[in-house]
Amino acid sequence: MEYHKTKDIIHVQQILGHRDIKCTMIYITLENALFQNTTEDYTSKVAHTLAEACALIDTSFEYVTDMDGAKIFRKRK
Repeated sequence: MEYHKTKDIIHVQQILGHRDIKCTMIYITLENALFQNTTEDYTSKVAHTLAEACALIDTSFEYVTDMDGAKIFRKRK
């Protein structure tokens, strides 16, 4: 799941504590098989208040950026 989120094999290798990248590649192969039919589509939401931002975080949205005084969040579809 970490590789699916970050697409960083070295990061995953360090988290899992693998000395050899070949061991990590097993998990990358699994990730590719599990998520081969997924898209990179997102649902976007805008928060104008702290309460709205907290509600989005509570429903698994992730913060992206600030724009025009509002905070933009996204979540995979």
